[in-house]
Amino acid sequence: MSGPTIDPSLYRPRDIVKIRRALVSVSDKTQLIELATALVAAGVEIVSTGSTGVAIAGAGIRVTQVADVTGYPESLDGRVRTLHPAIHSGLLADLRLESHEQELAVQGIEPFELVVSNLYPFVETIAAGVTGDAAIEQIDIGGPAMVRASAKNHANVAVVTSPVSYPIIYKALKLGGTTLAQRRRLATEAFQHTAAYDTAVADWFVGNPWSDAEAEGPHRDAPATFDLHANLSTTLRYGENSHQAAALYTRQGGRGIAQSIQLGGKEMSYNNYVDADAALRAAYDFSEPAVAIIKHANPCGIAVADTIELAHQRAHACDPVSAYGGVIAANGTITLAAAQSIKPIFTEVVIAPAYEPAALALLQTKKDLRILQLPADFARETSEFKQLSGGVLIQDADAHFAPFDSWTLVTGSPADAATRADLEFAWRACRAVKSNAILLANDGASVGVGMGQVNRVDSCNLAVNRAGERAVGSVAASDAFFPFADGAEILIAAGVRAIVQPGGSIRDQLVIDACAAAGVTMYLTGERHFFH
Repeated sequence: MSGPTIDPSLYRPRDIVKIRRALVSVSDKTQLIELATALVAAGVEIVSTGSTGVAIAGAGIRVTQVADVTGYPESLDGRVRTLHPAIHSGLLADLRLESHEQELAVQGIEPFELVVSNLYPFVETIAAGVTGDAAIEQIDIGGPAMVRASAKNHANVAVVTSPVSYPIIYKALKLGGTTLAQRRRLATEAFQHTAAYDTAVADWFVGNPWSDAEAEGPHRDAPATFDLHANLSTTLRYGENSHQAAALYTRQGGRGIAQSIQLGGKEMSYNNYVDADAALRAAYDFSEPAVAIIKHANPCGIAVADTIELAHQRAHACDPVSAYGGVIAANGTITLAAAQSIKPIFTEVVIAPAYEPAALALLQTKKDLRILQLPADFARETSEFKQLSGGVLIQDADAHFAPFDSWTLVTGSPADAATRADLEFAWRACRAVKSNAILLANDGASVGVGMGQVNRVDSCNLAVNRAGERAVGSVAASDAFFPFADGAEILIAAGVRAIVQPGGSIRDQLVIDACAAAGVTMYLTGERHFFH
């Protein structure tokens, strides 16, 4: 089906459009009364609906109800309000065309020159845990129809979808009307607004992101389409390198590092954001107080403890040389004691869910230290995507850890309570390390990390060398199986007392035999944690 075609010669030129009549219907009522006051002062008739009209009238401002324009009352519990020819003809009439102007006159319909509308808070509703019919009722129908109609007809109508853009209207009221360039810009924002809204609704229906919400496991069907909509938050100085342009965009409803508040320090860089997100990923793998120190997206140290202060000290002790200029993430409040532990060390970024006032004041004395506070409703992403040439890869976030009770003891003595705790810690911490990954741990802290090598033997050597004498009596975790016994033999020779790994190699028995000969305990988890 094709749309109508009009002879281009029939269009009359139009740039400045004086605002005489405005349709106002908003969910976000920020600065609503200020806007309505300015419109009425400029002689603009305001037509409104529901709670918006009540709020405007309640402030003593003249307002015409939509029902008075349509001659039809709001119905079906408010589902039908503006879906009427008396409204949409006024939105879609292209007054550059004499025929449209004449048709409105015959029908007795007045055009609108301004629409102010933002949509039902669907994203906020589902973020609060609302489901089922209650969530369905927050799917806006009339709002998107008004916004899209006005944006299509931007030659004649200015459409505003955010209070951020109200200053454009204030300026237009003083100067005699909106310009075509302004209306085109506002129309662009309007289509972006409705696109993001529709994407959020669609993602909710398909299970965000998978299409069969009732299916489980890695083999369930993926959705036929994947839409990503994000708004420009800030332009960064540069990307990974100084010759690369970069910017930060935020997704509607996002509750992660992109929505964090900066409380001090220099502006964030591209690399700062990447490392800070990796640090959060590591710290929030644990429920007990945890700190992760990240450099170039890899851990310099990860630790859990009774306090954030102690967790930081033990994480830093893993590799103090690499931690210089690193990024620190904590999964709990930064106390004054924790801030005193962090302050002497050159650090690029500290990120946490909260700061004690004294701790924040102390850290703010370091003028270059970037201090980020997570949004109050911070939540881990449930899915991850990665751009590649010509497309996008998407997967579930790696948030599953096989419980200890499901592990298989293949050699050595069963782990005592302390060894079990260290093995469980190492298995979780290892997931934050780039593959091939080997992590040595003792008493709830990493003591040596081997990361990002193209063979597991090099990763084992790197972890052992960084641990030094601390390797003796430690436990080790490997993110994937040992293809040969040589990697495990390096760990055994360094004094590792127990090893946890996925298993699954055709040479598993050789690895098991090497551990058995040395009296080293080994568990197989049956799952791996590659991180590329």
